[in-house]
Amino acid sequence: MKVMVIVKATKDSEAGVMPSEEMLREMGNFNEALVKAGLMLNGDGLYPSSTGARVRFSGKERAVINGPFSETKELIAGFWIWQVKSMEEAIEWVKRCPNPMPGESEIEVRRVFASEDFAAQDPTGEVRAQEDRLIQEMDSYRLDGPRFETTKGMIVAGISRKFNADSRVQIPELWNQFVPSLGRIPAQKGSETFGVCYGCDKDGSFDYMAGVEVQSTADLPSGFTHLRIQPQRYAIFNHTKHVSKLVETFDAIYQKWLPHSGLQAADAPAFEKYNEDFCPDKGVGGIEIWVPIKI
Repeated sequence: MKVMVIVKATKDSEAGVMPSEEMLREMGNFNEALVKAGLMLNGDGLYPSSTGARVRFSGKERAVINGPFSETKELIAGFWIWQVKSMEEAIEWVKRCPNPMPGESEIEVRRVFASEDFAAQDPTGEVRAQEDRLIQEMDSYRLDGPRFETTKGMIVAGISRKFNADSRVQIPELWNQFVPSLGRIPAQKGSETFGVCYGCDKDGSFDYMAGVEVQSTADLPSGFTHLRIQPQRYAIFNHTKHVSKLVETFDAIYQKWLPHSGLQAADAPAFEKYNEDFCPDKGVGGIEIWVPIKI
C-alpha cells in the first residue's frame, strides 16, 4: 500500500525558520534509511503558506486567496510518499523519524487511493486503464539529476554514422560494430565508452559516434574517425533504466526538463557515458547523459 506521510506546519515553519545543520543531517540519514529499505518514493519540504495561494470553487466561480493562511495546525510543512506493507509499518517508521521541528510537532499518515479502489465506480475499467497509461507516461519522464560540471575537453575516437529520428533505433548496430575494437585502440585513455551526438541538422538528422577517449589520433584503426570536444558546461543525468530506454530519457530531458529549466542547450556535442559499472550483458548500470548548457 502507498501512504502519504504529512509533516504538520508550526509557527516556526510558517515564519520561515530554517532547520539547523544537525536537523538536516539527522533527516538526511533517516531518508537514506527509507531509501535503503525500499520505502521512499518521494518527499519534499514546503515553503511557508505566505508564498502560496488557494483557489476557492463555487459553481463556475473561481476565487484566488493569497497566503499566508492563519490555521497553522491545518497546514503542512512537508511530506513523503512511502510504499509500505501496512499502516502499522508506516507508523513504526514515523516513530523512528527525527523531530521534524524544533518544538512540538506532529506527523500524520494517510493511505493513498489505488486504482483498484475505484473498481465499483469504474465497471468497464476504462478510467483505471487511463490512469495506468498516465502513470507509465510519468515514469518515462522521471529523471535522476541533474548535476552540473564543466569539462576540460577531450578527444573521442570511434565509429560514426548519421541517423535521424526514425533510424536512431539502429544505433545498437553501430555499437556491435565498434565493441570488438575495445582494448585495441592506440592511446586509449580510461575505460569509459561514449556515445556522442553531434552535427545536428535542421532536418533532425545527427551524427552519432560510438567511441572512447584517446590521447592522440595517430594510428587509429581503419574506419575510425575522431571528434574534439571543447571545454563545456554540462547538465548530467543518471540513466537508471535499461540501455534500450535511452531514447525515452533523452526525450524527457529535451522535451520536458530543458524547456522548463530556464536554461538553453549549447551548440556542442551531447553524449552518453558508460562507466565501469555498466553491465553490457544486462544493459544496465553506470550510464550518464551529458547535455551541453549555455553559460
